[in-house]
Amino acid sequence: MHEHLIESTPSAYGYPLLIKQLLHTPRATAADQEIVYADKVRMRYADLFERIDRLANALASLEVQRGDTVAVMDWDSHRYLECFFAVPMYGAVLQTVNVRLSPDQIAYTLNHAGASVLMVNAEFLPLLKQFRTELESVRKLVLISDEPVDEDALPEGFVGEYEVLLAQASSEFEFPDFDENTRATTFYTTGTTGLPKGVYFSHRQLVLHTLATTAALGLSPAQGRFHRGDVYMPITPMFHVHAWGVPYIATLAGVKQVYPGRYHPDTLLSLIEREKVSFSHCVPTILMMLLMSPRSKDVDLSGWKVVIGGSALPTGLAEQALARGIDAFTGYGMSETCPILTLAHLPHDADPSQPHAELRVKTGRPIPLVDLRTVDASLADVARDGRSVGEVVVRAPWLTQGYLHNPEASAHLWEGGWLHTQDIGHIDPAGYLQVTDRIKDVIKTGGEWVSSLELEDLIGRCAGVAEVAVIGVPDEKWGERPAALVVRKPGSEDTLDADTVRAHVERAAQEGHVSRYAVPDKVVFVDALDRTSVGKINKRALRARFA
Repeated sequence: MHEHLIESTPSAYGYPLLIKQLLHTPRATAADQEIVYADKVRMRYADLFERIDRLANALASLEVQRGDTVAVMDWDSHRYLECFFAVPMYGAVLQTVNVRLSPDQIAYTLNHAGASVLMVNAEFLPLLKQFRTELESVRKLVLISDEPVDEDALPEGFVGEYEVLLAQASSEFEFPDFDENTRATTFYTTGTTGLPKGVYFSHRQLVLHTLATTAALGLSPAQGRFHRGDVYMPITPMFHVHAWGVPYIATLAGVKQVYPGRYHPDTLLSLIEREKVSFSHCVPTILMMLLMSPRSKDVDLSGWKVVIGGSALPTGLAEQALARGIDAFTGYGMSETCPILTLAHLPHDADPSQPHAELRVKTGRPIPLVDLRTVDASLADVARDGRSVGEVVVRAPWLTQGYLHNPEASAHLWEGGWLHTQDIGHIDPAGYLQVTDRIKDVIKTGGEWVSSLELEDLIGRCAGVAEVAVIGVPDEKWGERPAALVVRKPGSEDTLDADTVRAHVERAAQEGHVSRYAVPDKVVFVDALDRTSVGKINKRALRARFA
């Protein structure tokens, strides 16, 4: 057999997969397209390109070197989008700081990442004051402000204000080529145990994630499709997993983009209405908050496409969204996966007249280049029959190669050459993954595994239930028993009690939908559920309170 290898010549261009390459198409096709920041800024893509160049020159004026880490504390804004591009294109590392962590944790992440420059929105100055003396590597502070700032009135220790630095900088910058495996971004997981762990991604990984997710969203015939006619607004913070990577996709596509600043229900709904937003992503809590807002009754949400991630999309919430004409469906991933692995698009031959809520709430089918399996303890595949459960493991070209400065945790993450998600689930013959629980959250009772997620979905369909979390509580006889922590909908206090919830689950058990061991012994009504800094239900905190 003869092997035909690709020959290269000294004059050929190697074309590294760098983030700057994502700008070629919008430069050519979308110079006049709009980018909107709340009710404060309206600019064109041509302005974005110029401001990216100006920001790179500003970084040079701050003596940022290639490989340095530049950290940002801001709400979702056009400035954050500029940082998404300019900082890694310059050759530095962008650290997106989770402003919802505790002050001590924020200081830890900045020190652990070795950030040398920190850009801080003026709203976070009181927060910065709480940990500023703990910072070890930050040598320059830059103020971010929505209002004009007198350079002579900068807070003590700040070297400049973002807009002033850009105005003083040249509008042209020649971004260099370098190794596509150069680190581009880093941020920290919001785990509920121990210190936050740093994950990081290269230019190559972010470009491939952008291209594969663009392909996945564009291949859908209609439902959940993202295309050049859409208007994009994130409702997942830009500090959290690159806002799921969608700002890169939206910029590549050259679509109109809307950045809302701090999330307020009325502001978000007003922007959706005024700017004709048609594509977003958020956690279930945000979607529920928007649907329950009195303002939403006056806003036409039909045709709004929303990817739901971070935690499972409850069937009841999906049905509420569909009733409003919202195209809601699940996306799945994690901080370590950049993040998108699967999307719950409907099959191309699905009857468009039907809502198909049962498919939309599934975890989804793998997007291009994702090799996803469910396996047993020896990494052997379990049957793809929609019933056999195993751990979800994955390979894709954009998965973090490890945790920053943490080789032991990195080895555990990649044990056996597959990234271990710590989720368990099953895959059906049509290729849909259904995550049934986190390994640490599954309830082991009566010799069976009871899925807390399936039980939450079931209880969530009980009349009067707004939100529910199910945890395992110790039991001498059964090992563990499920306990349901329920938030009532307003006005249901007289109609929804513990017996009603148990009877609802008991009926499902008698019909064979769940195990008889799933009927909760304990139903506790609470005003709110504990959450992590990115809006996920914090079951560790709930177990500490109620178990």
